[in-house]
Amino acid sequence: MSSPYRVGVVGGGWRAQFFLRLAATLTESFELVGVAARRPEARERLTDAYGVPAYETAGELVRGAAPDFVVVSVSAESNAAVTAEVVAAGAKALAETPPAPTMDGLRRMWADLRAPERVQVAEQYLLMPGHAARLAAVRRGVIGEPTSVHVSSTHGYHAVSLIRGLLGVGEEPAVIRATRHEAPLVDPLTRSGWTDDPQPRTAANTIATLDFGDRLGLYDFTDNQWHNRLRHRRILIRGTRGEIENDSVLRMTGPRKIVTSSLVRSHLGHDLNLDGFETEGIHLDGEFLFENPFLGHRLMDEEIAMASLMAATGEWAADRAPAPYPLREAIHDAVLGLAIDEAAATARASARRSTDGAARTSIRSVGCSDVSRGRRCGSSPTARRSEPRVAPSMQPARYHANRVRSVVPVRRRGEPS
Repeated sequence: MSSPYRVGVVGGGWRAQFFLRLAATLTESFELVGVAARRPEARERLTDAYGVPAYETAGELVRGAAPDFVVVSVSAESNAAVTAEVVAAGAKALAETPPAPTMDGLRRMWADLRAPERVQVAEQYLLMPGHAARLAAVRRGVIGEPTSVHVSSTHGYHAVSLIRGLLGVGEEPAVIRATRHEAPLVDPLTRSGWTDDPQPRTAANTIATLDFGDRLGLYDFTDNQWHNRLRHRRILIRGTRGEIENDSVLRMTGPRKIVTSSLVRSHLGHDLNLDGFETEGIHLDGEFLFENPFLGHRLMDEEIAMASLMAATGEWAADRAPAPYPLREAIHDAVLGLAIDEAAATARASARRSTDGAARTSIRSVGCSDVSRGRRCGSSPTARRSEPRVAPSMQPARYHANRVRSVVPVRRRGEPS
């Protein structure tokens, strides 16, 4: 990198503050050249905090500050329109996730953008140190060819991006089956901090399978699992020669030789190390699979991932590197995330409409969404032999993604981008 990337940011909310702090702090990598916000008081606050010009619109920011790329960090409902304004003004964009909150919104966003190839999306999960190390191990063939991934840590499109990335599947068709269960759970922490509420509240747990044909994803998410420390975060990657469970790596290394190793995080700042407390890297059997590119700034994992994505976007904007997470890929993940919710919702609706009250507690109806070629995909109710099945008229409705796919054609493994 010859000089810092010139970065503009649209938005001033909770998420935008991450991008603003990173651009203002990592001055060897980024130069924050301007911000945009609708409200005058927000513009004044941002100018005071970061010492850069503040503009009312994204277009004014592009024309006035000439950024290499613009981070669009606004509400999901406003994301598409603001991103389109950035592109129309002649800049490249790093848009917030999700690109749009609904299927219709995703389709309109792709159709309305003059140059959708000028948009990346801020999906950073695979760049977090732990996931980056696991992905590196998978790509080096440590567990052979990946065959299934189980993610229980984050929701929707984020989880889908992890599943697809670790499995190595492209924008391929998928059949999704899902169910949702509600149970009481104490919720001690939220984004705002400790709740100091010891009373259990109803929390929904959604479990889904994503069938890509020869590879399978398992999605498992409980409401507020991002913040709730009463639920472990789990990831399991299974392959033809072993598996990775969180930080434990089980694999076959030779004839009759099966070994277990650990992904070990190297921290600075322990004992007499005075370099500051931060992650140096993650290694497996002495070989580093991840090295922190921002040593010296004491960043947490989320910040390392976001800064890495911003740097990759800067290289892409300068035509020196491939696209880190293009809009078409983000739309695909968002479609699969919406399909999970739809499949789970139709499963619950089907169970509730059962005419046999006793059967409601025993029939487990699984909703199904066919995000593929339009083939039929009904529910798969399972019940004991003596129990009635859900009536055909109560089968969950199919959820089609081919409306978006008609605008954003599916690419399969091995096809050029």
